[in-house]
Amino acid sequence: MRKSILFIALMCALSAGAQVSAILGDWMTVDDKTGEERSVVSIYKGQDGLYYGKIKKMLVGEPELRCTKCVDADYNAPIEGLVIIRGMRAQDGQLVGGKVLDPESGKFYYGKIYAKDGQLILRGSLDKRGFIGRSQTWTRKGQKQ
Repeated sequence: MRKSILFIALMCALSAGAQVSAILGDWMTVDDKTGEERSVVSIYKGQDGLYYGKIKKMLVGEPELRCTKCVDADYNAPIEGLVIIRGMRAQDGQLVGGKVLDPESGKFYYGKIYAKDGQLILRGSLDKRGFIGRSQTWTRKGQKQ
C-alpha cells in the first residue's frame, strides 16, 4: 500500500514537471485586438530555479523601441531583451507567483502561465487570485495558427 502511494505521488510530480517543460521555449505573442503577431518571447528557467520570459524579437514597430513608461532599472531599456516575466515558480504544471511586465504601460501584474492544447495561456491580473485581469493566448514559434 505504501509503495502504491509513493508511486502515485512520483507519477503526479513527473506529470507536473512535463507540463511545465511544455511552457519553456519561444512563443509568439499576439495583439488582443488585431490578432497580429507582435513579438517572440523566450520562457526559460533561471539559475535560481525560478522562471522568466524575455522579449527576444519585436515583430512590429521600430527595433530600437524603449520602455519609456517603465521605472527603475527598466526605465528606457530596449524592449528587445527586456525580461517581462519574472520570478515565477512551478506549481501543479503551471507557472505562478511571479510578475508580468506590460512594456506599453510600464506596469507589473500578477502572473499565471499554463499550456493548453499546444498553446500558452498567460493570465495577468491586478489581484493575486487572478479574478481581475485578462488572458492572452500565445502560439509556439513556428507553429501555424
